Amino acid sequence: MFGSAHALSPESRSMSERAMICLDGVIAGLIGAAIVAIWFLFMDAVTRLPLYTPTVLGEGLLLREQGLASNVGEQASFKLTLIYSGIHGLVFVVLGVIAAYLLLLPKRKLHLGIVLIALFAVLEVGFVGSAFVVAKPVLDELAWPIVLTGNFLAAAGMACYLSLRRGN
Repeated sequence: MFGSAHALSPESRSMSERAMICLDGVIAGLIGAAIVAIWFLFMDAVTRLPLYTPTVLGEGLLLREQGLASNVGEQASFKLTLIYSGIHGLVFVVLGVIAAYLLLLPKRKLHLGIVLIALFAVLEVGFVGSAFVVAKPVLDELAWPIVLTGNFLAAAGMACYLSLRRGN
């Protein structure tokens, strides 16, 4: 009666499918976050100080009430970078889960290109909005092609992973 030969009930199968979609979203989000982090680590190392961008964003996010110092980002802070990277990763995980639900749920036939463009747009608006609110000096110092490229690479990486999981 309780053997493994019995098929899963529709409710269990549905819950299992949702759990797998959620897991795929988490993985896609972590892929996107890693791509952006590696991209900015590389660009910061080439153009200025390694970990510059997450240090400035971490200072803006965590030390907002004190205001950003005039020497913001002159010294990389590993602690601020780790804290900011954790928050950054969580945001990407949330976006990955949303994208996975849009792409992977049965009966949904959204085109991958539409989801890629939507992810890219959300990443751009999110970066500009959060930088404007918490760390305006980043907007003054970062070159837009670098930001656009990093967010596009992240969106493409997430979309590629989800496309592979979808089987297209």
